[in-house]
Amino acid sequence: MKKIKYEDIGSILNPLKNLQFFARKPITEDLEPRPAAKIYRGFHLNDMEKCIGCSTCQKICDNAAITMVKVPHLKEDPVNGIKNLRPAIDYGRCCWCALCVDICPTGAIELSREYVHVCDGDEVDSYFILPQEKGIHGTEQEKGWTKTASNDLLARTRTDMGEMTPEARGDNFKEIVDGYTDEQAILEASRCVQCGMCHDSCPTHMHAPEYIRAIWKGNVEEAVEWMYETNPFSHVCGRVCTHRCETACSLNQTGLPQGSEPIAIRWLKRYAMDAVPHERIKEIVARKKSQEKTGKTIAIIGAGPAGLTAAFDLVKRGHDVQVFEALPKGGGMTRYGIPYYRLPDDSLERDIDVIQSMGVKIEYNTRIGEQISMAQLHTDYDAVVLAIGLQSGRSTRIPGSEHKDTRSAVELLRLIGNHDGDEAGFDIPRTAVVIGGGNVAMDIARSLARYQKQRFNQVEIIVTAIDELEKFPADKEEIKESLEEGITIIPSRGPQQVMIENDQIKGLKTWHVESVFDSDGRFAPQYDDSDEQIYPAEMVIEAIGQMAETELLGNTLTEQLEWERGRIKVAQDGSTSAPWLWSAGDCVNGPDVVHAVADGHRVAESIHACLTGNKVSDGKLNDE
Repeated sequence: MKKIKYEDIGSILNPLKNLQFFARKPITEDLEPRPAAKIYRGFHLNDMEKCIGCSTCQKICDNAAITMVKVPHLKEDPVNGIKNLRPAIDYGRCCWCALCVDICPTGAIELSREYVHVCDGDEVDSYFILPQEKGIHGTEQEKGWTKTASNDLLARTRTDMGEMTPEARGDNFKEIVDGYTDEQAILEASRCVQCGMCHDSCPTHMHAPEYIRAIWKGNVEEAVEWMYETNPFSHVCGRVCTHRCETACSLNQTGLPQGSEPIAIRWLKRYAMDAVPHERIKEIVARKKSQEKTGKTIAIIGAGPAGLTAAFDLVKRGHDVQVFEALPKGGGMTRYGIPYYRLPDDSLERDIDVIQSMGVKIEYNTRIGEQISMAQLHTDYDAVVLAIGLQSGRSTRIPGSEHKDTRSAVELLRLIGNHDGDEAGFDIPRTAVVIGGGNVAMDIARSLARYQKQRFNQVEIIVTAIDELEKFPADKEEIKESLEEGITIIPSRGPQQVMIENDQIKGLKTWHVESVFDSDGRFAPQYDDSDEQIYPAEMVIEAIGQMAETELLGNTLTEQLEWERGRIKVAQDGSTSAPWLWSAGDCVNGPDVVHAVADGHRVAESIHACLTGNKVSDGKLNDE
């Protein structure tokens, strides 16, 4: 054992030595800030342009130290995921944990190396700061704790999902993507920060954060219940929605060097819908139906997404609804315009079956204007909805476009839809040129490619459009998959003539496009006629736009209605100038499934308000 010496213990009088300082004159030294460490967590910085106002920082703050403040002069574009909200920090609450920095999707929030803030005792508000790039005092400050790959709390990469290879899918119409497994769906749902940007951008304002959270918790039935709050075509939209929600997703707005991918919101919707048995879905939806009948009747012309969504809403509210459809099956352009490899027939059938299970009646093979007049509908029903879609394709009107083998993409896709994808319903050309750069152009090109592969074991299809490839309106994945399937895409070419010899199409003559719009932004293509190309083809297919067939209205009603650029003019709620007639869907707003669903909701709400004497305020019904 070590022996303790007396001198190591010290004297009990040692503390009295401090008395010597009482006689000394006090000295005050000026307080100068010392340089902080390079990753010091000082006052906040916020890049006001990089920040998108998603509120993720506010949601993660355990101390409620962050308030989102509207900054009116900043850009607001909720459709594309940008709000003019910016975080203000309450330094009476902040503990400088830096979770706001670590979670920020765009890396806009950072912490500086500044840590000194002096104010009078009464200036409590001076601790409530709207951070900007120059820091709390408006001076340039060195950055401290910032977003890096090592402290980023977000999973930036999507969960992979299996899909068929180009070689395996090139000669058939089987669905390309596999869908998520349970494990994949939960992993993908765990990436969501619940910012709600997807909800604001969706035309139907689907409760995506809620159903994604339900999937993450493993409760797919709850997810389905959230979906049917706003979208009775969730099977369809889980496969072919234009998914603006993903464009607006805060994980898609990053300016970080490592990049980021949005949450796969569409695929998560598809997963939940496929995971719940169909009969159980009908039971979940049936709980939302009103048990009281209003005695009001509504006729809906067209069994597409807009018409059937309106019917679904109106039946839920106790009205009787009769849908009239000219074709043998329902779904409109989702059935007769979208190929089976993107939207299998049984997915669409399940959505329609749920709608019919609520009491919606559909009469197929019934053409309004021929078997039943609009005047008769006006007499027999309390309200009428026109939801006829866009059934006809627009023509280029170039020389040769009147030839029998110059076909409309919409017409050909309808023929394919009528034959369930097994047969085309028309002769397959060995070579073809498709004019257009949208999804319809890609759909018909890829469908023809499959038939060519089956019959000739080779693909000879060219897609050409006046736009540059980067400006093609088609989805990027559509373009990518078209190229993988052997289709040639040639941008910036303007069609000039369908070349015909001995009454047979031989090709399409095109010129190089120098510009598409004039200085005022009007459509006015300019061509270089010295750069001429002729693409060989037995068939030329036009996919440059669609239009509605309005002959069913009859002359009298056509003259009574107000028109705008060839379309029926409607008010914000879908009502027309005829007090008994509403219009919705593609024939009003152009082709897009989710917009058609949103339109169906809008007219249903307006009709319900009109028939029941309720008032509409800010798009919501207020029962009197």
